[in-house]
Amino acid sequence: MPGQKAPEEARREQILRAAYAVALRSGIDGVTVRGVAAEAKLSHGLVLFHFGRKDQLVAALLDRVLATTAMLHMSDDIVRLPDARDRLRALLRQELEPLASTPRDLRLFFEYWALGARQPAIRAKIGTALDRYRAAFGALAEEALPADASTRVGVTPDGFAAVAVSLISGGAVQAMADPDAFDMAAYLATVRGIVEQLVAPMAPARIAR
Repeated sequence: MPGQKAPEEARREQILRAAYAVALRSGIDGVTVRGVAAEAKLSHGLVLFHFGRKDQLVAALLDRVLATTAMLHMSDDIVRLPDARDRLRALLRQELEPLASTPRDLRLFFEYWALGARQPAIRAKIGTALDRYRAAFGALAEEALPADASTRVGVTPDGFAAVAVSLISGGAVQAMADPDAFDMAAYLATVRGIVEQLVAPMAPARIAR
């Protein structure tokens, strides 16, 4: 009945929030039905009712992890910027700045990446999320790159998107491996320099006489 749907969805959300809290503390291997039930202050049986088994709960949790690590949300402030290059710079900053402060979220993403080597469904879901992530950068790069292809020195929107995602994921690895030594200001300055080189129009090369 429609009247029962909302409470069930709210209960599932409560369980997933609890599972996420457990995963942040203990990793994916630490997510157990009993542990999540205790975190959510619910019965073990109620968690099983909604998710069946631990592996189903872990699979459902992946969507929450991807939403925080591999899904592009362009803020209203960025959308309002009139210049596409400014939007691109701001978007890169938005994606890079949390790296130093949320290493546990990143660790969960990489744990799921490793799990995907054994579970095709998880691998496919991560692949789809990353494809969307690159496509979002590619669409913005299409606007930001010089209109004249001859001034792009071989840079394409898809290529730029691949580089942007590589810069973000590379920063994520460093922030996760050694968060205390990760210099976000220096990393952002380097990324800005790279982006400026990629989106700035280049003068056509002169032909030697």
